[in-house]
Amino acid sequence: MLLAGTRVLAAPAPDRAAALVRGLARPAPARTAYIEVRFIGMLDRPLVLRGEMAWLGGTRLTRSVVSPYPETTTIDGDSATLQRGSGAPRHFTLDHAPELKDLLGGFVALLSGNAAALQKTFTLHAYGNSAAWTLDLAPRSAAVAQRIRDISIDGAGTAMRCMRVDQADGDTSFTLLGALGDAPLPAAPTPAALATLCAGGH
Repeated sequence: MLLAGTRVLAAPAPDRAAALVRGLARPAPARTAYIEVRFIGMLDRPLVLRGEMAWLGGTRLTRSVVSPYPETTTIDGDSATLQRGSGAPRHFTLDHAPELKDLLGGFVALLSGNAAALQKTFTLHAYGNSAAWTLDLAPRSAAVAQRIRDISIDGAGTAMRCMRVDQADGDTSFTLLGALGDAPLPAAPTPAALATLCAGGH
């Protein structure tokens, strides 16, 4: 677990990030409500998705969208299945989408508290204290870095609040987790407002 105050985050940089990640470990199955807000350059307004993510143990992960449309993605290792509404399921491999593979693998590593697995694909940097911390992840793979510039995770204690993904093309997404995953949003959310919310502001 994370220690009180600044003790963990005062450790040497690699150790403090690893300690923070280990403190996030949850027994499987671990489920969390989420709201994902995507700011996409070609859209006039952000796309807002609501649903639930679940780590089922090992490399198994499900991501269900409840609104604005029903959709469930099931990940098991490098294999994925997409089910949208009552349509036929689509099966595909993550080998053709390295950025998605690293992103989902990173989320599994966070929920399982597996710092070693996370450090294989990302360079980690942690700062703040146990009351409000941020973990930055920079992709190690050049192929992934062409799509994802960086990932920033905000949290408190042993819980994640938000995950922000900045893409190389300028698009940004915020995923609000846990208590924030059930929270109401402003009618027109902005990146600045969500960044403040994720940092613990109002």
